[in-house]
Amino acid sequence: MSSVLEKRALKWIPLALATAVTLAGCARDGYYHDRNLDYTEAAPAPPLVLPETRNTQRYRDVMPVPQVAMQGTGIREAADISPPQSLTIGSGLEPEYVERREVGGQAWLVVAADTGTVWPQLEAFAQSRQLGIQESSANQGVIVTSQATLHLQSALRAGSSEVRCEQGGQTMSNCLDALEQYLDARSASASASSSWTAQRLASQQTLQMRQQDDEWQVVIPQPIDRVWAELNHYLALDFTVEGQRDLLDTSADNYEFLVEYMTETERGRNPLQIVFSQDVRRMSQPIRLALESDGNQTILSAINASERSFSANDQRELLERVSGYLR
Repeated sequence: MSSVLEKRALKWIPLALATAVTLAGCARDGYYHDRNLDYTEAAPAPPLVLPETRNTQRYRDVMPVPQVAMQGTGIREAADISPPQSLTIGSGLEPEYVERREVGGQAWLVVAADTGTVWPQLEAFAQSRQLGIQESSANQGVIVTSQATLHLQSALRAGSSEVRCEQGGQTMSNCLDALEQYLDARSASASASSSWTAQRLASQQTLQMRQQDDEWQVVIPQPIDRVWAELNHYLALDFTVEGQRDLLDTSADNYEFLVEYMTETERGRNPLQIVFSQDVRRMSQPIRLALESDGNQTILSAINASERSFSANDQRELLERVSGYLR
């Protein structure tokens, strides 16, 4: 019996020796070496400095990011607002890579990409057309040429950009047409970062819902012309369902839209409520969407234009839907 036990014990000796050797290689100063401690002793290296005699045209930022991409600050103490309806693929509201906006004799392009992506394309456009670049500033988003000035800034919707081609404050139609064709031809190779799902970043929320008395309003920290142009574009695409939501009229002079809309209260009426009411079916009603300039921001309101009831909840629901075009 003792010889059997001795043989079994001897079988464990090689395994014990191998384990001891392995652990010895992982230890330092008698304990297991935690490499996380090495990072606490790391010191920053001095920055790389290029010589002053370098060719500044040759050594530049590979991917300059215009500071205009960071324009627009969020409004503090925003109301608790539910996320708006996203413009996802299949909704009929997904944008083209390049779209045109016009209001008050001015025109510009909206590109479904951030300013850091669009800026190199603007530089390439100016160089390929031999426009004679006189000044180029990525920080300001401006390229001055002998024929026109290209302006780049963030669009109202996160992740999109606005491009203008002007001379003396007036839109240069020929330049804008050529630029639109140039950018559109590159839409196939555009970055996938322009997807609307990635663009809706909660940390960059710039709209505020507020209630004054019993009225809801949307505070948009952008000039009224830009807001009107965006709403005009998306209302024409989305408010096309007769009997539910329909765009009846627009007024660029008064910055207003007249829509026919079925409110949330009306949509939620059950058959029993319909039977015992004067209306034998669910009805829509005319509502005015009005924009008002307030300094550097715009106020969006929904005003009942009918004799039907239009509660504060209905008002907020409609404003949330419409303001969702700007997110």
